[in-house]
Amino acid sequence: MILAIDIGNTHTVMGIFEHTKLLFDWRVTSSLQQTEDEVGSQVRLFLRDAGIDQNKITGIGISSVVPDLTDIFAAMAFKYLKIQPMIVNSDIGLGINIRYDDPKAVGADRLCNAVAGYAKYGGPLIVIDFGTATTYDVIAKNGDYLGGVIAPGIETSAVDLHRRAAKLPKVELHFPSGIIGTDTTSSMQAGILYGALDSMEGMVKRLEAELIERENTEGKLIATGGFSKFMCDHSSLSIHWEPSLVLDGVRLIYEKVKGSK
Repeated sequence: MILAIDIGNTHTVMGIFEHTKLLFDWRVTSSLQQTEDEVGSQVRLFLRDAGIDQNKITGIGISSVVPDLTDIFAAMAFKYLKIQPMIVNSDIGLGINIRYDDPKAVGADRLCNAVAGYAKYGGPLIVIDFGTATTYDVIAKNGDYLGGVIAPGIETSAVDLHRRAAKLPKVELHFPSGIIGTDTTSSMQAGILYGALDSMEGMVKRLEAELIERENTEGKLIATGGFSKFMCDHSSLSIHWEPSLVLDGVRLIYEKVKGSK
């Protein structure tokens, strides 16, 4: 069994794979206040509740965009599970060519999305990840990582709007019944969510136009991340929903690295 860990700025997702099958996954708040012992206790509790013997875990892979938490989870893995984890980065042999000016600057989660997306769907491909930031990653027909786009995330935009405007409340993020708001809450919901939807569809249109120039074909669309199902359900685009794409990427990269040694 492999424990795959996706550490994001807002949430950390952990999943247990048996071969290629994701058996269980858990989502917790990413907190710099946690110690390796607290994380270890949390992981062991999850495993116990799932009926998994921790001694059956033979490998651990970590994708992280929070360096301080990377250290905490790596220390936890070694102390509590007796395993030196694999940390995803651009130097470990991902099996793809990264055409970024500085490959080291590409977030580990984006690399995992690219590897897992291409493994499942081939290319060309556009992966949209709705997290703290909304990212768009573009993969070529031959699997090369071409680059992408980074935009503010949906919840990030909503929180910032509330924080910066004294009279605007914090609102629940669901689509209102109509685009014309008749109160402050519905007006904000319409602006945040329909604005994010139109932004996403407009960005995809631009990316596809450039992909056609480069690859002579449109790319398949994949969505992942916390708001992905929500957005897919309201979009007119044909999008494949892959909620565990980063975890799948961690597993695939772990297997590549293990197989190369």
